[in-house]
Amino acid sequence: MPGSQTITPVFIPPTLLEGDLRSPARPTGVVIFAHGSGSSRFSPRNQQVARALAEASMASLLLDLLTEGEALLRANVFDIDLLASRVVNAIDWVRQQPELASLPVGLFGASTGAAAALRAAAARPRLVAAVVSRGGRPDLANGALDRVTAPTLLIVGERDEPVLTWNHQARLRLAVPSRLEVIPGATHLFEEPGALDQVIRLAVAWFREWLQTEVDAVSTAGRGRHAEP
Repeated sequence: MPGSQTITPVFIPPTLLEGDLRSPARPTGVVIFAHGSGSSRFSPRNQQVARALAEASMASLLLDLLTEGEALLRANVFDIDLLASRVVNAIDWVRQQPELASLPVGLFGASTGAAAALRAAAARPRLVAAVVSRGGRPDLANGALDRVTAPTLLIVGERDEPVLTWNHQARLRLAVPSRLEVIPGATHLFEEPGALDQVIRLAVAWFREWLQTEVDAVSTAGRGRHAEP
């Protein structure tokens, strides 16, 4: 039926990270989530984004980037190298699933997860078609920013200082199509009335545009980034 979605528990190797794969009937792309510090796949904000993506015919993978034991060590929450490696593992896992392998991949990162998403995009340039950062710390991606090839949308609350400044600075280092969207009156968690709705509209539109661009490129050229070795 129109709008139907399925949620399947999955485990991402090699550490068997727990995840939830949300899929509409005929997905046109798949978005992997990289949660922020201290968050998990149960984040209500990211769950809301995932539901909207499914309604727009895109699958999503929400996963815990740390095991329960790893999460007990606070330093791991801010270990961007470790978190990015887990996002890369998730990208590789998606490419190995028959029902997902042909779909263009997007990354959605929040807070420190945005830095992990951008580093993963730089590590898998042929596989990632678009990145969205929500209240993110793209500055923590450091040198990876110069190597990102996926079009990137940065969404920040107007009152989220100094994160807004860091996003302005990070965008200057991106050599790909990019945009910085500032949500009026919003703070870091976008808790203000209507703020998260704006985030969702922007994210869905960005993924719809650039994942479809990847589909069109594959159709025209007979192959795309995700088909290359």
